[in-house]
Amino acid sequence: MLAFLIEHPTEGLILYETGAGENYPEIVGAPVQDVFSRVDYDKSMNLDEQIALTGHKIEDVKMVIIGHLHLDHSGGLEHFRGKNVPVYVHELELKYAFYSVATKTDLGVYMPHYLTFDINWVPVHGSYYEIASGLNLHLSPGHTPGLMIMQVNLKNSGTWIFTSDQYHVKENFEDDVPQGWLARDHAAWVQSHQMIKGLKRRTNAKVVLGHCWDTVRALGLEFAPKAYD
Repeated sequence: MLAFLIEHPTEGLILYETGAGENYPEIVGAPVQDVFSRVDYDKSMNLDEQIALTGHKIEDVKMVIIGHLHLDHSGGLEHFRGKNVPVYVHELELKYAFYSVATKTDLGVYMPHYLTFDINWVPVHGSYYEIASGLNLHLSPGHTPGLMIMQVNLKNSGTWIFTSDQYHVKENFEDDVPQGWLARDHAAWVQSHQMIKGLKRRTNAKVVLGHCWDTVRALGLEFAPKAYD
């Protein structure tokens, strides 16, 4: 479960996704843990403690971008309740997540403890949004209706693409293997996959997948505070 901190020259600290939040095993419960295998968790993995390893405090974060609102990518939003920090999420994802919790139609992957009205939600509209200089968001539906990948253009290390859960493991991306039942819309997933493949080809980007430990190790991202510029 990954989160990425960006030191932007004009916007300050920007956080892309938040991980699962504190007390993750207790919050999700045994059924979810059993489906996805049990998760090793300790307090040092909490978002605030990981950010502290970079020399910052979680209170320094000026903006949060959410790829999608599943609990393992957005549970850490509990730290931003009542803080007025803008949390950018695609309008389609925001609507679907709140509907799912309210109607219990997709409860278990969306959780009510961070889908609350005291978070400063800022909806993103359309298929593309340049949220800051060098930071571009692309709507990539399939896994969820409003998933957004993030393209980051860095001076020295080039372009990076953070895919959230458009891809869980490298076989999804490298071998064109769809997500199966993990995708809410297979046809939309294929279209998003083609868009991302083209984006990588044009920019020669490094691609960071949602849960792939092999990819994380290959890019040298195992431990905070690893940084690229």
